[in-house]
Amino acid sequence: MHELVKKLLAGDRRSAARLISIMENNAPEKEELLAQIYPFTGRAHVVGLTGSPGAGKSSLADALTREIRAEGQKVGIIAVDPTSPFTGGALLGDRIRMQEHATDPGVFIRSMGTRGSLGGLAQATRDAIRVLDAFGCQVILVETVGVGQSELDIMYHADTTLVVLTPHAGDHVQVIKAGIMEIADIFVINKADLGGVVQMATSIESMLDLSPRLNGWRPPVLSTVAHEHRGIRELWEAIKRHRACRRDNGAAREREKAHRELLDLVRRQLEELVARHLNARCGLVEQVATRQKDPYTAAREIMAGLLAVGEKAQLAKFARGKEE
Repeated sequence: MHELVKKLLAGDRRSAARLISIMENNAPEKEELLAQIYPFTGRAHVVGLTGSPGAGKSSLADALTREIRAEGQKVGIIAVDPTSPFTGGALLGDRIRMQEHATDPGVFIRSMGTRGSLGGLAQATRDAIRVLDAFGCQVILVETVGVGQSELDIMYHADTTLVVLTPHAGDHVQVIKAGIMEIADIFVINKADLGGVVQMATSIESMLDLSPRLNGWRPPVLSTVAHEHRGIRELWEAIKRHRACRRDNGAAREREKAHRELLDLVRRQLEELVARHLNARCGLVEQVATRQKDPYTAAREIMAGLLAVGEKAQLAKFARGKEE
């Protein structure tokens, strides 16, 4: 076993930080390290916080962490920030709202930029979750960039997904849209001191009345004022109830998550393979650009070429085996 993994399992914070950096940078040793970490994962409960920018997700994560730590549980926080499409940089400023926990040995906070990834999360988020799981975090909070209706990746990473809304911000219209409605395990109306909570909660409840229940779970609609710690205990109790419900009915969802992850990984590797093959056949790109060949025919030629390369590799492997 790699020394970094040994130290991680022993609770070494530096090793956890280094391993997450390896995942983010897609270092050559990443897959080998993940293979060693994987058997020690699957124990943490992952809570996703998503919703519109400015809904108070960071403040809510901070307040939830205080509540969870009061029970003596170890907490990991992954805060994803948008990366600039112009400079490639990210502010990574969510820690500013979590200063209370910065020196708490029972809390591990990690910010990461999206690095161009869509869906509200970074590509390395899933791997970072696994590192913190093996590190011994019992609850992992994952805060997304701040999503719209199509950026729903958090549902494939989290065990419990909180959709965070604010009154008087147009969010009751967003709730009606299918994507957000389908990913929420719990609706949280934050900044409830602004008023208009009853109207928003009524709109959500009306939509829930028309929606099928998943495994008998109806998403509760809770109101909070994170900076005053109002409603946070009730929110944490709702998360624990959902965790108990998942424990009874979670096998199908785990299979779905595994299926999705495998598809993502295979798709990503195929994209890299196709890109290399296409770069080697720049003449084909030119033919499509000058309308000498349509893109569908060109795509079939690329696939035929890849399959031919694969068959040759298999034949060569078979020939080597016979010689041995």
